[in-house]
Parts: sequence; C-alpha cells; structure tokens
Amino acid sequence: MDTHDTTTGSLVKIHRALVSVSDKRGIVDFARALVARGIEVVSTGGTFEALRAAGLPVIAVSAVTGFPEILDGRVKTLHPNIHAGILSVPGNPHHRQQLQDLHIRRFELVVVNLYPFEEATSGAKVSLGDAIEQIDVGGPTMLRAAAKNFAGTAVVADPDDYERILAEMAQHDGSLTEGTRRELALKTFRHTAHYDAVIASYLGKEFSADGMPPVLTVSERKSFPLRYGENPHQAAALYGCFGSFFEKLHGKELSYNNILDIQAAAGLAGEFDAPSAVIVKHNNPCGAASGPASIEAYRDALATDPKSAFGGILSLNRRVDLAMARELEGLFLEVVVAPEFDDDAMEFLKKKKDRRIIRQRRPVRGVAALEIRTVFGGLLVQERDTQGMTPDLVKVVTKRSPSPDELQSLMFAWHVAKHVKSNAIVYARASRTLGIGAGQMSRVDSARLAAMKAADAGLDLRGSAVASDAFFPFADGLLTAIAVGATAAIQPGGSVRDEEVIRAADEHDVAMVFTGVRHFRH
Repeated sequence: MDTHDTTTGSLVKIHRALVSVSDKRGIVDFARALVARGIEVVSTGGTFEALRAAGLPVIAVSAVTGFPEILDGRVKTLHPNIHAGILSVPGNPHHRQQLQDLHIRRFELVVVNLYPFEEATSGAKVSLGDAIEQIDVGGPTMLRAAAKNFAGTAVVADPDDYERILAEMAQHDGSLTEGTRRELALKTFRHTAHYDAVIASYLGKEFSADGMPPVLTVSERKSFPLRYGENPHQAAALYGCFGSFFEKLHGKELSYNNILDIQAAAGLAGEFDAPSAVIVKHNNPCGAASGPASIEAYRDALATDPKSAFGGILSLNRRVDLAMARELEGLFLEVVVAPEFDDDAMEFLKKKKDRRIIRQRRPVRGVAALEIRTVFGGLLVQERDTQGMTPDLVKVVTKRSPSPDELQSLMFAWHVAKHVKSNAIVYARASRTLGIGAGQMSRVDSARLAAMKAADAGLDLRGSAVASDAFFPFADGLLTAIAVGATAAIQPGGSVRDEEVIRAADEHDVAMVFTGVRHFRH
C-alpha cells in the first residue's frame, strides 16, 4: 500500500514522479532532490533533455508508453500507461489488480506546467497559427487528472511550490500530507481554469464579431491584496495586469480608491496630445488643462478648483523634470502619475515618503476592454467608452457657427465631460477647465454647481464654452450657462425639445454644436 494513516492525516509516499514542464525554473534541483530520495523520475521532451544533461537518471515517457512522441510533440503523454498511473485510486483493490494485469505503475507525484499561452499572446501581435501552437493539451489533461485524484496523487503546477514540497517530504520520510495534496489540487484547478479562460478570451476576440460573448469567461490572477476596499470594513484585492500599465516607484501601498482614481486621471490625461495635467478627486476631474509645457498645464488645472485638488491624484502625460517636481511642493497629492521621472525629480519627490509615485508604462487611450460591474444575481458588461470626437464630426445647429477659438474650447470641454460622472457640465476656455459640475441628479444643478465652482476659484466664465455629456432636456440648463457667460455649447442632441434648446441659443447669439454621441458615466 502506498498510503497509511498517521496522526498528521493520510500520507502518500512518493515513489514515482512524472515531470514535464515548460517553465524550467528550479526543475533540475527539484528533480535532483527527488532522485536523491530514490524516487523514479519519468519525463518528456525538453524536460527530459534538461534533466539528462544534468546527469540525472531520468526515464523517457516513450519508454513508459512504448510509443514515440509524435506530431511535433503534440502527442506525448496521452496514453493509458500515463493516465492510468495518475488516476488509479491506491486503496481500490480493483484498480490495483488492473494495474498489475496491465503492468502499469502508479505516479504519486505529477509535476507539470503549461505552454505559456498568456505570455505569448499578451505582448506583440502573434499570428493565430503561432497562438494555436501555444495551446497545451497534454499538460492540462495530466494536471486535471492528478488534481482529481488528490487522494492518491500530488500535483505541482507552480515552481514556487518546489521548496515547500521538498520540506514536507523531508519531514514525513518522502510522503506528502492530505492537506497539502488538497491545497495543491485546488490551486491546480484554478490554474487550468485560468488557462482555459485566457484561451477562450483570445479566441473570442479572434473569431467573434459580437463584442458581447454568449458566455462570459473571466479569470484574473490576484496581483496583490489591498488593506481594504472603499471603506475599512470591506475586504479587497487587485486582480489582473494593472501592473503592466502602472508601476509604483515610491510611497505607501496603493489603496482601492487610489487605483480607481489613477485610472480616471490617466484616462483623461491620455485624451490629449499636448502636454496635459489632470487632477482627480473621488473619480471625478476637479481640473484639467493642456499647455505648452507640463508646468503651465498643471497651474491651469489646479486653478480650476484648488480646494478640491487637496489630497487628489495628479496625472501628467509628459516626463517629470525637477522644475515640475518642485512645482508640486505646495500641494498635498496622494498620487503623482507620469510616463517618466528624471532622477533628480524622483529624488525630490521621494522626500515625501508617503506620496505614491506611479510610472505609467503604457498609453491607455483607445485600450479596448469589457467593463464589468456586479449587480445582485449577475454582472453588467459593456464595452469601454473609447468613442472619440474631432471638430469635423460635430454638427452646427444654431444660426451662428462657433469661432475657431470657441471650437477649440468646445472640443476640450467635450473631452473632459466624457470623464465626468453624470450629469456632467464642464465650462472651459481654450485648453483648460474653468468649472466642473459632476454627479447631480438634475442637469441644470450641474450647470449651477460648475458655475459656483468657477466663482469660488475666481475664474471668469464670460466667453467660455460649455459641454454637456448628454442632451439638455430643457432649455434651463443652457440658459444657466448663458447667464454666467458661456457663448458656445456642445452636447449630443437627441432631445424631444432640441428645437426649444436651439431656439434659446439663437436668441442669445450662442453657437451650439451637436455630437450625436452621449457620454454617460454612472
């Protein structure tokens, strides 16, 4: 019998191991330790060659199956001599007899990791044919078989587990506990589920014309735990590849709210080609501007609402030099995001040990993805709003067309409004915000709030442009903006009262354009 009961639980003595790995980190040392315990090691392909080159007495899988590896390695381990050895239950006399009759020996340990499909398809564009060759078949089959049979077989899919496996075997005379085998089995099923989900996601993008899949497959690895969620009583963690876009260079650990605000700030800053600065608070921009250089853009963004900017998140779309770093000294910022930081600027910024310094590693403009939110009993899924707008796409609906300066202001305000929580109203002039009204239940209240913010900051709205993320349902919102000095307006249009709103604009000699595109953000 290969199992016996002890006070530490059911142990499985390891006599024979099947080793077939794509990621060969640590495999030679691990196999050497197995061999030193008298464990027979059976291996395949490149793993076999690596172990043999290290001088280890490894057995080729073809010697076990009596069949060569064929089809360029597509078929190696798909054989009864392998899978019966993995799946047989050691305490089952019928299984034991069958193995004896067929001269098949058990595997108590299966060490397998998979072709790197996720890594191969996550970088530069690869051909469909090359991606298909990175879909592992035999590996997941062995992993799932061993994980299913955890009662008699231990499965290892992660090289980081080698050390703990050897430590436990040393503690239990070459055996592994049931608790460890269960833990490894669960980890393995999660691993194979993630692997299949990544493949399904990739093929869904390649094969499907419909952006909404009939079955939503989501699998993301935990990046790191967070201290808590939006509030201290809520558990939280970050999953996925956020780190491929943003890298923390300095400061306290990122919070749940920090991560949401980083996305909001970088998303808006990425809308602009000129040097730009965006300050975000609670997922809403409280100031945004473009300018000839980052310092000018930052000063204008800050001037929009300096009170709300305190404790905010700043995103810049240009490298931070020492002059820019010094400019930030007067404001408490939770996070500073930029594509690069000069060495002397970094040293200066690090003087505030808690301030988080984030390098934006990749552009975010136009990054397509599905946005997912939970609801009771299900998920809401939509495409990310990547719809752009250029001056040639707007439609003039009033008697007066906007002047070139007004059109510049309108387009800037429109891009900002896209990133403000609904109902959103944004006043702007040239390439800077003057007042932002966010998240009000009434659009006219958003227009009043934005004007109030501008007045509090000492900013004059005369000659400004106003953007509304959705249509004005009545003329009152537009009239509020006109009353504080707006001379041009941009909105999607589409209201049953469009003619009423257009008439109000004409009566006040205000130029108005329709975009035909709405940008609600809830």
